[in-house]
Amino acid sequence: MTACDILIVGGGMAGFSIAAGLAGRARVMLIEQEAQPGYHASGRSVAFWSESYGGPAIQPLTTASGPLLARPDPAFSECSFLGERRALHVGRAEHAGQAEAMRREFAASGITLEPLDGAALAARLPGLRPEWTVGLSEPSCMDIDVAGLLAAYRGAARRAGLTVRLDTRLVAARREGGGWRVETSDGMVECTLIINAAGAWADDVARRCGVGSLGITPYRRTVVQLRCPEAPARFPLIIGLGGDFYFKPEGVGHLWLSPHDETPDVPHDVAPEELDVALAVERFRAVVDWRIEAVEHKWAGLRSFAPDRKPVYGFDPRAAGFFWFAGQGGFGIQTAPAAALIGAALVLGETLPAPVAGIDVAAYAPDRLIAD
Repeated sequence: MTACDILIVGGGMAGFSIAAGLAGRARVMLIEQEAQPGYHASGRSVAFWSESYGGPAIQPLTTASGPLLARPDPAFSECSFLGERRALHVGRAEHAGQAEAMRREFAASGITLEPLDGAALAARLPGLRPEWTVGLSEPSCMDIDVAGLLAAYRGAARRAGLTVRLDTRLVAARREGGGWRVETSDGMVECTLIINAAGAWADDVARRCGVGSLGITPYRRTVVQLRCPEAPARFPLIIGLGGDFYFKPEGVGHLWLSPHDETPDVPHDVAPEELDVALAVERFRAVVDWRIEAVEHKWAGLRSFAPDRKPVYGFDPRAAGFFWFAGQGGFGIQTAPAAALIGAALVLGETLPAPVAGIDVAAYAPDRLIAD
């Protein structure tokens, strides 16, 4: 029998980021069902930081995370996790309404969204087809070093005393006395608190603990790597205003492309569907005239959303000592620093620290998803 104060279920960005904020202040153990950390969503990210991505409900988390990613505490990392990218949101004439709605949506946020006409778009993206005449520039968009960020959280948590068990699945758990008795595939664990950071498996973990689910649903997202020798060496992240594609360079002559698909799925080691790969390529060809030499790689990941598409941070009112840290959709990487600060403060019952003090965390509480 192993004993700890806090058991974190899930070894992706969510699990290790909150672990880094709690280890050293309690006895913390993290279990991950895969043989390597970040195997699912965290390891399959297209890796950008965009304040507009996810909408106004997510923007405060992204904005608060920006300085923490750009200028981390030297004890955490000697290097920035962000690199210059910029973004262009592009559309045809029928997308003018989406562009204007987006500007209104973020008018009070301080995010720069500069309108661009067809000539300005063509100057910034050589090869853009002439019908793409509506655009917004988002100069603050950055690339994220996802692997570096996950490694930094892992390192910080381990230095603070985190115990990690990989290849370990939560089988079942029940309340016993003032805590939990947890059966794992690697033996029994007793703990006071369970943190559910299991991503696409979050509802499944809750059910295994005898806690009701919240309706967190996994959705498949497809990404392909293309070899395009005619593509510029550097260009912004390109996002369709119609919500049907995005692509960005990945080395000279190569790029990552997604059809921005969201297909409801079940928690598993997801793989790309050939139809989605073909759809991505078709949409890409409609945007630029660059020659495609090859589809070099293709993969898919699961993005998990609560019904209202906001993340879930907080204690479940139906089960003492059960904390949700899940439903982070496709924005869990770019919001990780702010989310980790919020999560750790809520777990420990502390005041929110300065970087996230102005965020209304009640908007992310699990009780909003629980019927009376």
